Amino acid sequence: MSDMTVSAEAVGEVRPVELSADVLDEQLIGQLVDRARASGLQLTGEGGLLQQLTKRVLESALEGEITDHLGYEKHDPAGAGSGNSRNGVRSKTVLTDVGPVEITVPRDRDGSFEPQIVKKRQRRLTGVDEMVLSLSARGLTHGDISAHLAEVYGASVSKQTISTITDTVMDGMAEWQNRPLDSVYPVIFIDCVHVKVRDGQVANRPIYVAFAVTVDGTRDILGLWAGDGGEGAKYWLQVLTEIKNRGVEDVCMVVCDGLKGLPDSISAVWPQAVTQTCVVHLIRASFRYAGRQDWDKISRALKPVYTVPTAKAAEDRFLDFQEEWGAKYPAIVRLWENAWAEFVPFLQFDTEIRRVVCTTNAIESVNARIRKAVRARGHFPNEAAALKCVYLAVMSLDPTGQGRKRWTMRWKPALQAFDIAFDGRLSVGRR
Repeated sequence: MSDMTVSAEAVGEVRPVELSADVLDEQLIGQLVDRARASGLQLTGEGGLLQQLTKRVLESALEGEITDHLGYEKHDPAGAGSGNSRNGVRSKTVLTDVGPVEITVPRDRDGSFEPQIVKKRQRRLTGVDEMVLSLSARGLTHGDISAHLAEVYGASVSKQTISTITDTVMDGMAEWQNRPLDSVYPVIFIDCVHVKVRDGQVANRPIYVAFAVTVDGTRDILGLWAGDGGEGAKYWLQVLTEIKNRGVEDVCMVVCDGLKGLPDSISAVWPQAVTQTCVVHLIRASFRYAGRQDWDKISRALKPVYTVPTAKAAEDRFLDFQEEWGAKYPAIVRLWENAWAEFVPFLQFDTEIRRVVCTTNAIESVNARIRKAVRARGHFPNEAAALKCVYLAVMSLDPTGQGRKRWTMRWKPALQAFDIAFDGRLSVGRR
């Protein structure tokens, strides 16, 4: 038996945003609760007051729907000879926010009645679907979600049903992934996270993430892409080309890690874009060549290199670092020399720009949420399952919107500096 969800319009009819005082009688509710307690009836749980009220409300709404459909009230003589009439009821159990509720659904003789509050073949109300999607976005496996619903609501929901619920997001994901984008972005951060996918055998697969800041200072995740093997500049070229084909004509800066060949891929798509290597990635890469006992010393020695006011001063500080550590760790010196052209661009800009573009911290918070969601899964049976999990994690970011407000305020000074530094290129995106 297939599952469906209640439409937004139907939910709006059943669950208004605010009930007026004459409809929501506080005294009547108090009397109802007191009588339930006096008779030993629980408020929640199986057979409790909330379940019984839910049953009555749903059945009353369904009765109103069939009355509207037939055009006359129940037992009204006006229905005689109308060509259609009531034909009893059928029972079904629906899963609601207060647990499973058994209801009776009215029928008509010619089978033309299509209920909207609880549709035909529907076994769950919308709130349950939202709950499953929320739990899945937070990294719970299908088995964990099934056990949670059984423990808290006493509802038996199979792992297959939960998979069916989460599969409903795939259509929305395809539409989101192909939506048109802004013509200009001040900065795009690109990075990838690795997930384990079973393709014959379990192997790491990269999920490419592109995260942009709009000309209004809001953040926008442009898309998610599953690649093969390790992270590669060639695949990034395909990703960036797709982003351009979706309407992005210009990008002022692209912030990335130190992946070899990536600056060439960026310049091939947006020739005017400034490629900025993440300073944090450079420091982490430096630690790979050094003994752990020297990490703090190396970090302190490198700090003057990326905090000086000019590129020339950075060169002087790097020479000091080379004199101190070059003999012991020549590989670190070579690493910074190879990345120098993509490391120094941010030094020519205002401090407000430097503060927000010298690292990929903006996208790291997104990656952290993704890693938290995928870690509980261990590995995924296929690429589609991995993308679905990552998409749910991304869509659950900042549910209250408070993070978005703080982000926008933090970016306002930087965007003013961008306007000056990039000579009006952002104004195209504001038209």
